[in-house]
Amino acid sequence: MTDVQTLAGKQIVVGVTGSIAAVEIVRLIHSLRRCGATVQVVMSEAAAGIISPDSLTYASGRPAITRISGMVEHVTYCGDGGSADLLLIAPCTANTISKIACGIDDTPVTTFATTALGSGMPVLVVPAMHHSMYRHPAVRGNLECLRAWGVGVVDPRIEEGKAKIADNETIVLWCERMILGTALKGKRVIITSGPCREPVDDVRVLTTRSTGLIGRALALEAFRLGAEVTVVHRDTFPCITNIFAESAADMRKAVRRCFSKDGADIYISAAAISDFAPKKYPGKIPSGKKTSLELSPLPKLLDEVIRDFAPVTVAFKIGTDTEVQARAMLRKGVTAVLTNTPATMGSRDGEYVLLAGRKKTTLKGSKDAIAHEFWKDLPNLI
Repeated sequence: MTDVQTLAGKQIVVGVTGSIAAVEIVRLIHSLRRCGATVQVVMSEAAAGIISPDSLTYASGRPAITRISGMVEHVTYCGDGGSADLLLIAPCTANTISKIACGIDDTPVTTFATTALGSGMPVLVVPAMHHSMYRHPAVRGNLECLRAWGVGVVDPRIEEGKAKIADNETIVLWCERMILGTALKGKRVIITSGPCREPVDDVRVLTTRSTGLIGRALALEAFRLGAEVTVVHRDTFPCITNIFAESAADMRKAVRRCFSKDGADIYISAAAISDFAPKKYPGKIPSGKKTSLELSPLPKLLDEVIRDFAPVTVAFKIGTDTEVQARAMLRKGVTAVLTNTPATMGSRDGEYVLLAGRKKTTLKGSKDAIAHEFWKDLPNLI
C-alpha cells in the first residue's frame, strides 16, 4: 500500500452485499481512508445479517445506509451531480451482479448501482462467491455485460473451491485507477526492475543489492494513472503483467519480445541490469579454493531499445559523478535519467535527480512519493 494519500479529497461509496467476505470490509475501509478517501457505506439486508452496520459505521466514521429513505441517498451520492467519485461494491455476490446487469434494483446497493450507471459515475465490483457459482454461464455473461458498460471488475482469487474476494491492496489499486486513471490511459509501459543474478557456478550467483522497490513504486503508480503496465523482473506485483527474468540475458530477451509483440510508449530501465557476466564454473567451486572470476561485458539493453524501438525512455544511473554520465546518456537519445547513489539501494526512502533536456528536478522522500512525483513531472519534461 502506498504511503501517498492518493485519494485525498475523494469520496467512495462502498456497497456491501450478502457474502461471508463482508467480514473483511472493515480492513478495506481502513485502507481506503489511509489513502485519504472519505467512505460512505451502503448495505443490503443480507449483508447486515453477516456484519453489523455499527461495525461499518465505526470503520467509516459515517452512519451506514441500510435502507433508502425520503432523503433519496442514492441520488445524493450517485445521481447526476452526486458527491461520490466512485461506487465500489465489495463483496459483490452472484445475485447482485445479475441484478445490476438486468437493471433490477430491489436492495439499497442495487439502487445505488442503477443510479450510478445512469449518471455515468465510475462503478467497480469485486465478486466473491463459491467457485461453482462464479462459473455459472449467466454470472460470467453478466460480468461481461458489466465490463462492456465500462464497469470495473476486480477478479477474485480462486482458492479452496471458492472465488474469494481480492486482497485489499489490489482493490485499493483498482479504486485509485478508476478515479485517477486518465493521465496514462491508453499508454503501454514496460519497466525492468530489481536485480539480475548471473550464475558463477551451479550454486553461487553474482548480483547487486537492488531490491526493486523503486521499480515496484513506478509500476503501481503507472497502473493507478491508467497505463497497461508490464514489468520484467524476478518478483510479482499486483494488477500488472509480470514477466520473470533472472539474468541480464533473460531480461534482454523478454524486453525485446514485449516490444516486438505489443510495443510500448514508455520504457523505464529501473533494474540493476548486470554489466558483466562471469564465465560459469562447471559444478560447484570447492570451498576454500582460491578462485578468480573471468567477467565478460554484456550488451547494453538500453541502447538496443533506443535504437530498435525508440519509445520514451527513462534510464537510471547510480554511482558518483552521475550527472556527467546522465548528460552523456541524454545525448545518446535517452529521454530522461534518474540519478541516485548506492545508499538508496534497499532503502524505502531516497533522493533522486531527474534530468531531461536542460531541466533538472530533485525528488526525495519515500520511493512511493518519488514515483508519484516522477509521473506527475514526466509530461512536463519530455
